[in-house]
Amino acid sequence: MSEQAVVDRFEEDKAVLLVGDDERRLIVDREALPHGTREGHWLRITVQDGLLVSAEIDEAETEAAQARVAAKLDALRRGDYLKGD
Repeated sequence: MSEQAVVDRFEEDKAVLLVGDDERRLIVDREALPHGTREGHWLRITVQDGLLVSAEIDEAETEAAQARVAAKLDALRRGDYLKGD
């Protein structure tokens, strides 16, 4: 079954992925990920018996997440959080 995961961080030769809506932690070998994978990238992964079977960078979800973060940073810079509703 295919799931979405985000690359939370790298620790030496391992990658920590947060999988699914409940953000289950999955630690995999860094080399098991697609070339060029970075922290914050979203992936479509297949896990079987707790092991990563396949991983592909989800460019669309990665771009959408980056846009959401940029919008939130913009709002903070503008001081929107200080304005009353």
